[in-house]
Amino acid sequence: MGKYFNPAIECADRETMVAIQNEKFIQMVASCYNNIPLYKERMDELGVKPEDIKSIEDLHKLPFTYKQDLRDNYPYGMLAVPRTQVSRIQATSGTTGKATVVGYTQKDVDSWAECVARALTAAGATSDDVIHVSYGYGLFTGGMGLHYGAEKLGATVIPVSSGNTKRQIDILRDLQSDYLCCTPSYAMYIGETLHEMGLTGDDIKLRGGVFGAEPWTPQMRREIERLLGIKAQDIYGLCEVLGPGVAFDCCEQNGLHINEDHFIAEIIDPDTGEVLPEGTPGELVFTCIQKEAMPLIRYRTRDIATLTREKCSCGRTLVKMTKPAGRTDDMLIVRGVNVFPSQIEKVLLDLKMTSPNYLIVVDRVNNMDKMEVQVEINQQMFSDTVRNLEQFEQEIKEALRATLNISAKVRLVEPKTIARSEGKAKRVIDNRKLHE
Repeated sequence: MGKYFNPAIECADRETMVAIQNEKFIQMVASCYNNIPLYKERMDELGVKPEDIKSIEDLHKLPFTYKQDLRDNYPYGMLAVPRTQVSRIQATSGTTGKATVVGYTQKDVDSWAECVARALTAAGATSDDVIHVSYGYGLFTGGMGLHYGAEKLGATVIPVSSGNTKRQIDILRDLQSDYLCCTPSYAMYIGETLHEMGLTGDDIKLRGGVFGAEPWTPQMRREIERLLGIKAQDIYGLCEVLGPGVAFDCCEQNGLHINEDHFIAEIIDPDTGEVLPEGTPGELVFTCIQKEAMPLIRYRTRDIATLTREKCSCGRTLVKMTKPAGRTDDMLIVRGVNVFPSQIEKVLLDLKMTSPNYLIVVDRVNNMDKMEVQVEINQQMFSDTVRNLEQFEQEIKEALRATLNISAKVRLVEPKTIARSEGKAKRVIDNRKLHE
């Protein structure tokens, strides 16, 4: 396997890609209008018919789709094909409401596998490699997505799933895995556990990892690379849109290439819905032009990102998106200031003396918002003097104030105090909701 999994697509010139997108886009809009009542109703309200859509330049004429639409049409109301043609059902966890159910035809599953195979190839994986998948298996798309992508690549897959971390390390060593696939927070936990066992990255064969499903900073990437002795690559996706493989890192590690033959990306103003020019940060919106079972028109992801078509040294011509800088719906507003957990994580990792484990607790006392950041210190710091700990606590507090423009209480906690996660890390407890 070479540098690209599908060079004809990944390195296509703009004219070729636009032609591919136009053909698929027109067919997808007609399918949505004719088969999904929600889209027929929304398009009729706007006075738009499928025959009015001539190219992707007409995308702005179409309605947005929201996560609530998928919940309101639970379980099969968003299918564009009969349920009997659906070969796979995946779903979100439903932790913030009713689960979002997503259907796939067999062609959709094959397309998904190719998208992930492109990501693995961009990370340097080949058909000769052993790929250790520690994403959870089940309705969550992580495990199945990376599993099928690795098989599409022709690699050997170890479907370990998450949990039992010491056993995971034994498997990594014994089966000589080349690539690790899991959430970045779990990769960090595996790395910490490896060193607690008296081992280092030299004791495992891993040379790379593909991590996603939660936000992570460049500093966290460097820490994972240090702990495991690998190159850590990002993969992006949403269950509703496809799963992992919507976009992926290349060798530059500076933005993720979007699989444009499957998805058209836009950046909009989250308040007005206005499409923003290239290079402007805003809410990321995807239109699925390849999916048969459940295509989505202008799906609002709530992720904040930027798009760019600047030439990439890897040779891919696919548009790039920045790593999401946060989400419009998990953004904290504390005393009128927008706060993203990723900002706090960057501050802590820049200071280097803390572990990458932290917890943000927000509460409202006497009608005033209070924010506390619990920071887990490393073992070396834990054995330090009280005076030094107080000084370091103050240093964190000042660094957070400089970044966030608001003050926060900082509380240092002992190593291993903050719960580790084998899936998505829980970074925020907002107690204000309990009092509303």
